[in-house]
Amino acid sequence: MSNIGTGGSGNDLRTPIGRARGLGSAKSGTGHWWWQRVTSVALLLLTPWLIGLLVSLVGADLETVRSAIARPWNAIFMAAFAVITFWHVQQGLQVVIEDYVHARASEITLQLLNTLACTVGALASLYAIGRIALMA
Repeated sequence: MSNIGTGGSGNDLRTPIGRARGLGSAKSGTGHWWWQRVTSVALLLLTPWLIGLLVSLVGADLETVRSAIARPWNAIFMAAFAVITFWHVQQGLQVVIEDYVHARASEITLQLLNTLACTVGALASLYAIGRIALMA
């Protein structure tokens, strides 16, 4: 079977202009898409737990709240929720920046700020959870 008129391989799904420019997949989109779905499912499972914990602590005094967060499973789930939330936010903002910011310098700057802000937010959350959970 010949590829006459197809501009190349029969499996090449790029547009003719994409082939001419040498543009194609960066091979990272599928993995990124899957990780966004994985973090979404994890957040769907952790959010009801967090809401239940917070509702159970309404009106509680500081020591009761501290002891609830200090329970190992609560601290672990809260840390997981914080890390997964910031990871999910970073991935979502990355896609928005890639899709809507077309000036290369602005895109790179915003991507760096996005990664930095989400990393700092996750680390600050982990520090606060650890501090509360381990406070004597």
